[in-house]
Amino acid sequence: MLGNAFEVIVGLLLLVWGADRFVHGAAATARNLGIPPLLIGLTIVAVATSAPEILVSIVASLRGEPDLAIGNAIGSNIANIGMVLGVVAILRPIELKSATLWREMPALLAVTLLTVALFLDSFLSRVDGLVLLTGLIIVMFWLTRLGFRSSSSDPLQAEFDAEIPRHMSMRVAIFWLLVGIATLLVGAQLMVDGAIDIAKALGVSEVVIGVTLVALATSLPELAVSAVSAFRGEYGLAIGNIVGSNIFNLLAVIGIAAVIQPAVLPPSVLSLHIFVMVAFTLVLFAMTYEYDGRGLITRLEGFALLGAYLAYQAYVVVQNV
Repeated sequence: MLGNAFEVIVGLLLLVWGADRFVHGAAATARNLGIPPLLIGLTIVAVATSAPEILVSIVASLRGEPDLAIGNAIGSNIANIGMVLGVVAILRPIELKSATLWREMPALLAVTLLTVALFLDSFLSRVDGLVLLTGLIIVMFWLTRLGFRSSSSDPLQAEFDAEIPRHMSMRVAIFWLLVGIATLLVGAQLMVDGAIDIAKALGVSEVVIGVTLVALATSLPELAVSAVSAFRGEYGLAIGNIVGSNIFNLLAVIGIAAVIQPAVLPPSVLSLHIFVMVAFTLVLFAMTYEYDGRGLITRLEGFALLGAYLAYQAYVVVQNV
């Protein structure tokens, strides 16, 4: 167990650092190619921040453990809203002003409901995976149009422009892009190895390890990015990072896992985990809706989100460990 825990910790550190370098290199490469900052943020950065979950999904599925990939995707979405957004709102209330993000929220809700619909037969087939990956292509196309059509006065435009690296040569950008990918791959392999062995040692399913340990680990990059963005007053980035990551977790992470390795879903996925994910998504949608002319997530709401997340994690641990 000690060796497995060490593997998980090292894998976590590599995933966090590799994700940062991958986002850095991908964003700089896109800027050097002349892609508008808002478009980079909505597509390339959103995909890059989900890179830890995607690589963990690929590694787990190739090793015949799709339950770990599914648990990771669902658990990461729950952690992104409950833990990440909750902690950020506690540190600094989040005010949502971006019209672009208001358009993204219904997309997250639609993707979530699509995933639930595919889960209802308790089996995730390759056809289901292809449906999700087709949805990914459609969403990418829609986000590309959204990026080009969004108003130049949208606060999210300036926030992405300030964060995307400037004056980085293409050679250096590609170097960090490749280093990030390589580091993420090594980190994902260590994380999956350690997580599977811990699950076997504790006598719990890979889904449980996925929605708890692995999901927490792969959500730490989002926590770091969102917290820094909120402290800088870049509220659009703080929420946009979470919304984009959750969309890609469902479409890309679960889609890839299903195509590589179809799986029968454990009963707990439909009876608990997917229900909790939908509930958190609906709460996020409600919190960011403009009831009084502005979208605001207060500290009290942040405490409520974090409390609900900790209660969910505690329930899963008590019931299974």
